[in-house]
Amino acid sequence: MNTELDQRITFNPRQCGGQACIRGLRIRVTDILEMLAQGVDQSEILADFPDLEAADILACLHFAAKRAGIARLAA
Repeated sequence: MNTELDQRITFNPRQCGGQACIRGLRIRVTDILEMLAQGVDQSEILADFPDLEAADILACLHFAAKRAGIARLAA
């Protein structure tokens, strides 16, 4: 568990519909993950979002990895 990365992901019911965001900014984790999945380079993401830090992108990946590991029961 990486507490420093975990703390970069925030949830606010009054912001972005309560979705996971980065450090209270209106940048959703899903948007960053989608860009990475489409092959956008991290340096381009950081250039497009000057408030982001490289550790924020790592936090998004860490968040997704933790979510992927959640066991779900099929009904």
